[in-house]
Amino acid sequence: MTTISIDRASRWFGNVVAVNDVSMTIEPGVTGLLGPNGAGKSTLIHMMSGFLPPSSGSVTLDGTPIWKNQQAYKQIGLVPEREAMYDFLTGWDFVLANAELHGLPDPGAAAQRALATVEMEYAQDRQVSTYSKGMKQRVKMASALVHDPAVLLLDEPFNGMDPRQRMQLMELLRRFGAEGRTVLFSSHILEEVEQLARHIEVIVAGRHAASGDYRKIRRLMTDRPHRYTVRSSDDRALAAALIADPSTAGIELDYKERALQIQAIDFYRFTELVPRVAKEAGIRLLTVSPADESLESVFSYLVAAK
Repeated sequence: MTTISIDRASRWFGNVVAVNDVSMTIEPGVTGLLGPNGAGKSTLIHMMSGFLPPSSGSVTLDGTPIWKNQQAYKQIGLVPEREAMYDFLTGWDFVLANAELHGLPDPGAAAQRALATVEMEYAQDRQVSTYSKGMKQRVKMASALVHDPAVLLLDEPFNGMDPRQRMQLMELLRRFGAEGRTVLFSSHILEEVEQLARHIEVIVAGRHAASGDYRKIRRLMTDRPHRYTVRSSDDRALAAALIADPSTAGIELDYKERALQIQAIDFYRFTELVPRVAKEAGIRLLTVSPADESLESVFSYLVAAK
C-alpha cells in the first residue's frame, strides 16, 4: 500500500508562487486532481514524481522524501502533459529505451507487455512523428508502465483522445486502482473526474481548495451562490415574483442589457422556481443563462469559502 504525502509544500519560481502551502495525502486507488488551467496541478505532479524539489515543506513516498531518491523513482510512473518525445523513434524503440533506462532484466518483454496494455502493438513499428495526439498519449502511458510502478501520476491524460481511447484509458485506470496501485490524474474538467475518481483534490491559484468524495465537491459547487441573466416578456413583474422567494438573494434590473441579473443562493429551488412563477404569472421567458459558470469562477468561490 503505497502513499504519497504532501505536507505544507510550496514551490516558487523567482517571484512566482506556483504551489502555496499545500497538504494532501494520495492513497491507493484512483484520485482526481481537479483545477482550472494554470492552477499549479503540473507543478504539484512534478514534485510528486521527483522532477522538482519543493521550495519548502515536504513530499514523501511512504514517509521517505522523493526528491533525489532513486528507490522512490523505481516505484513511480509519470505521464506528463507535454509530449516532449523523440519523434524519430518508433513507438517500440521509445518504450524499449525507457525499459533499458530502468535497468530491467528483460527490457524487451517489459516493453511488449506495456505496449499491449495500452493496445498500441499495432502501431509500435511506426515513428512517433506519425502518431495522433491520442496515440502519443498512449505510448507515453506505455513508457510509464514499463517498470510496473506502484504509483502512477498522469497530467491531463485524456487530452487529444477520441471517445473510444478515453473509455479504454478510464477502464485501465479503474483496473489499476482496483489492484491497489496509487493512481493520480489531473484534469480541469469535472465530469471527466466524476466518471473515474471517487476521491478528488481541488487546487486553484496554487492553493488547496477542497478535498473529499466527488459528491461532496459537487455539492459544494452547487451550494455556492449562482448568478443568472434572465430576459422575459415582463421583467418587472418577474422580478417582483422572484424576490419574495428565499432562494433569491438579490435582483438587479439591467437597463442596458434589458435583462434581470439575479443572485440565487438555493440552486435547486431556484431552477424549479423560475419556470413555475413565469407560468403562473403568464410571463414568457426569453433567456435564462448562468453568468458565472466558468470553472475558474467555481474554484475561486471554493478557495474564498475555505
